[in-house]
Amino acid sequence: MAIPWVKDLDFEYAVVQTVSPLIRRVVARNPGPFTAQGTGTYIVGHGQVAVIDPGPLLAEHIEALLSGLRGETVTHLLVTHTHRDHSPAAAPVKQATGASTYGYGPHAAGIGPASEEGGDQDFSPDQRIIEGESVSGKGWRLNAVHTPGHTSNHLCYALEEEKILFTGDHVMGWSTTIVAPPDGNMTDYMHSLERLLEREDTLYLPTHGPGITDPHTHVRALIAHRQKRHDAILRALADGSRTIPEIVKELYVGLDPRLRVAAGYSVLAHLVEMVRTGEASTDGPPSIEAIYHR
Repeated sequence: MAIPWVKDLDFEYAVVQTVSPLIRRVVARNPGPFTAQGTGTYIVGHGQVAVIDPGPLLAEHIEALLSGLRGETVTHLLVTHTHRDHSPAAAPVKQATGASTYGYGPHAAGIGPASEEGGDQDFSPDQRIIEGESVSGKGWRLNAVHTPGHTSNHLCYALEEEKILFTGDHVMGWSTTIVAPPDGNMTDYMHSLERLLEREDTLYLPTHGPGITDPHTHVRALIAHRQKRHDAILRALADGSRTIPEIVKELYVGLDPRLRVAAGYSVLAHLVEMVRTGEASTDGPPSIEAIYHR
């Protein structure tokens, strides 16, 4: 099943634009191989609003967000997870608005590959929010959905009134999600994808890239893609002992060189699971440098 990519986003940097009757978005000028066009910060509601993923520490972005919120009261600052393209702007926005911050918890130990955006070690939410809990304001309610995998503290937020799920980096339309140990976990990621198939959301809004209008089809394709990658790694190991760079070279033909390190960590995430289940082995703890056997 091919992944039905959606990559084109109609936007302007530093401009607050309407996405739906209850949702507005402003995109940060931090484009790149891990952020697509940039970080999309969402504003939910009118008058009394929530802000989801305030974004990176970019003055232009923070000023545009605060300008767009002038005359409104920010009641909640929500983060999907603690990578540096998502949560650092929470601090200055909190200072300017007085709003409390919400998230699953601080960043876990280990920041993953240097080629990813890295962990925001400075963020710790004022209020911890976990699976099934909700926050609300005038005309809106957001329910927390714990989706570990990309990070252990990753949350999606479901807007009841419009059946929209803010998916952070858990599901994106323009790219697959990096799952980088030690904090990233492939088993958790696959379970989190399966859980989304039990939900009735009609639109996904990732933090990067455009919305996903056929959520279940997209999620099923992502699951099939990961299963295919799993099988391909096993076939590579069947040919003899292999290192992760060798597997990446064989499986990721034509890959952007900027993504090789990240691809290696995703392969590692699969291999950690394979060692756990006995499908693969290594002479020590699974790592980027280890040699793996079928």
